[in-house]
Amino acid sequence: MSGIANVFQKLKAQGDGALIGYVTGGDPEPRFTPVIAEALVKGGVDILELGVPFSDPIADGPTIQAASVRALEAGATPKVVLGMAGEIKRKCGVPVVILTYFNPVFRMGLENFFRLAGNCGVDGVVVPDLPVEEADGYREAAMVCGVDTIFLAAPSTTNERLQKIVACTSGFLYLVSHFGVTGAREALEDSTVRLIKRVLPFTAGRVPLAVGFGVSKPEHAQCIIESGADGVIVGSAFVNIVHKHQGNVDRMLEELEALARGLKEAMKRRP
Repeated sequence: MSGIANVFQKLKAQGDGALIGYVTGGDPEPRFTPVIAEALVKGGVDILELGVPFSDPIADGPTIQAASVRALEAGATPKVVLGMAGEIKRKCGVPVVILTYFNPVFRMGLENFFRLAGNCGVDGVVVPDLPVEEADGYREAAMVCGVDTIFLAAPSTTNERLQKIVACTSGFLYLVSHFGVTGAREALEDSTVRLIKRVLPFTAGRVPLAVGFGVSKPEHAQCIIESGADGVIVGSAFVNIVHKHQGNVDRMLEELEALARGLKEAMKRRP
């Protein structure tokens, strides 16, 4: 059983949801990423998602786009971020997922990328712009190195295609909660709950379901878990804190830990 699957299984036995926290590797500087990760895990993050900064992040909104620019200017590269993943895994002991676009993987070569990822202890990889129909070689390279291939499904995904994606994903299914790009939102849309209910019959008993895009508040996380999802993915809300307090690291870490704790508390089993 993979490290990611083990976390979901343990939390499900407790009746709790998994909190997956995203930050961009190298934002605002590479030296800060491991301590940012430590603060998130201390607050309750169960799985850390580390973004590889990329010049054309088509799935990301302004918050994470800006974080990618800051990280690239600070010298973050795919190899640097994979190295960070290894350091975070050793220090924090939680599964680490890499989010990257396909171009950096292609440039490194599938075998080289996954060999390095596996050696660094990476548990899973998400590639938003890689369709499942074109991922056979990618999945094989990942499997050889013991890395989960995590696919995304969206509101527009048909039931027929959803079956194919669920059959191919491992670790968890990343469900995009709404149309558009990433970014913290004030309210959770009713359509998100309906989407979870539609997808659950496909994932139940097969693979954990984690929901992301727009989740920023404890009440959002609570609603998603109560709707039947196994996990919640939060990114832009954490990245906003990193940006806001990049000149005051102590304050940054305090707020990151506090937000993670509030989110995690909202996802725990109630008496």
